[in-house]
Amino acid sequence: MFNKLSLKIGFLFFIFILIIETFLYFVLYTNLANEQIEEVMDNLLARGNTHSAVLEENFNQTTLEHVAIMESESDFAVVITDVSGDVIVHSDPIEQEMIDVIAHTDYKQMPDEGKVLEERWPEKKYIATDSPITINEEHQGHVFMFADTNNIRRIVDHLSDQFIVVGLITIILTIITVFILSRLITKPLLKMKEATEQLSKGRHKVELHTDRRDELGELAASITTLSDDLERLKNERNEFLASISHELRTPLTYLKGYADIISRGDISGNERNEYIEIIREETEQLVVLVKNLFELAKMDQNRFIINKENVVFGNLIHTITERIRPALEEKNITFSVRCPSHINAHIDPERIQQVLLNILDNAKKHTSQGKRISLEVSQNKRDIITMISDEGEGIPEEDLPYIFERLYRVEKSRSRLSGGTGLGLAIAKEIVEFHGGTIKVRSKLGEGTSFIMTLQRGDSHE
Repeated sequence: MFNKLSLKIGFLFFIFILIIETFLYFVLYTNLANEQIEEVMDNLLARGNTHSAVLEENFNQTTLEHVAIMESESDFAVVITDVSGDVIVHSDPIEQEMIDVIAHTDYKQMPDEGKVLEERWPEKKYIATDSPITINEEHQGHVFMFADTNNIRRIVDHLSDQFIVVGLITIILTIITVFILSRLITKPLLKMKEATEQLSKGRHKVELHTDRRDELGELAASITTLSDDLERLKNERNEFLASISHELRTPLTYLKGYADIISRGDISGNERNEYIEIIREETEQLVVLVKNLFELAKMDQNRFIINKENVVFGNLIHTITERIRPALEEKNITFSVRCPSHINAHIDPERIQQVLLNILDNAKKHTSQGKRISLEVSQNKRDIITMISDEGEGIPEEDLPYIFERLYRVEKSRSRLSGGTGLGLAIAKEIVEFHGGTIKVRSKLGEGTSFIMTLQRGDSHE
């Protein structure tokens, strides 16, 4: 139960809020209690000052007795002394604590506005004030006022009771609020947990609310994206396996079929040689397919090795053109090459040659006789840009986003006349990206296609 995230978050929230509330309530309680106590003391001093003001106007026995009688009916006690501290009149019986206060009063240092003499209410039975009686600028006596500290204790206790009740209500409301907030915070997390559990069980299609504009919304969007990617990868894997099965089945069927024919004894030598040649071609096709699959597997496992070195790019282009030119001339295709001689690159020459030969071979297959293929190389401050353009049949617009995907072929009939396994461009893209570059395609159906390979110039110290 205590392993639940909502309880952990709620408990932490509750502890922090409780500490903050306790501190605030303590400060508030202390200030209010002090204000209440000060108000009682100020009222007591003001009451004594009122009596002293009356006595300053009429300092006689009648007035003195009148003040004593008046206070005898109140919750306070008054003791009036002469200038030397001898008691003249009092309203209540004088207790020892009152005598001690009167005896220890420094009459010479007493200000005209009076003074609180005893304010230690938690320790004493009375708090006391002294209001001097001044007639014609001479001290004639003192009015001592005493208040039972039980009254202050009742005020403080009442305030404490109120704070306890309010504190309990606050704690209950805090618990409810924290519980609701923790549930609101953890609810989307719980849904994400359920979603990830569905992903682990193979149910890749999950739906989460991604409308939030906070970190939880970003996390939900990431999980949803992951779900979509896994679903897409699952479909691609199934399609990939189906395509591989088809690609492997076709040459194997040819191999088995022609091997069975050759094993018969009723065929001529010419037919036997023809069938052996077909078997050889299909075997080569199968070897190329397995080699490509092996390279893709190494790329997926990050074991694909790129050996970079400083290369004069023009020499590499010259080598490629010399290899491809005879095949293009045989098909009567015009081939133009433009590459500045001063361009240097830090690349793996064998891998880049593989990329360019693959693109040129595709251009040859899809360009009619008498048409044109061009290869142009240029550079800027950062990149080396190689563009291969043809005047071939072009690629339909709906197929352009997918031509670099594995086993994807524009020729949906998988015609063996068009050649290829649908892996060449996928491998080419991986090689270019391993170099830190990009490869893009532009095409218009019936007009031709252009592949643009961009490589970072780099240097030997990279």
